[in-house]
Amino acid sequence: MIRGIFRLFGLLLLAGGFVFMVYDGARWVADQTLRFTRFGQFWNDIHQSSQQAFRSWVEGHAPWLWGSIVKLVLDQPVFVVMGLLGIVLMLLFRPRKPLIGYSRN
Repeated sequence: MIRGIFRLFGLLLLAGGFVFMVYDGARWVADQTLRFTRFGQFWNDIHQSSQQAFRSWVEGHAPWLWGSIVKLVLDQPVFVVMGLLGIVLMLLFRPRKPLIGYSRN
């Protein structure tokens, strides 16, 4: 049951990444300039105070983590972050391969 929920969440993230890839592609066709929507900008547009609270929490627990890893993730395009997270969730929670000659009871 839990595996299915995480796989569904991964599939939704993968679909969201595809939507943002189409959105950025349509914007590129319309403007003739290649500009990607950054993940930090998207998160800021959705809920600004949660991003600031997350930053203060990370800087309080591990200040080196904000400058090296989190800031790098926030500067990536949305479709890359959502797509990779969706693929990772789909792979981690995939169904087990059936064992040949054994039964799972």
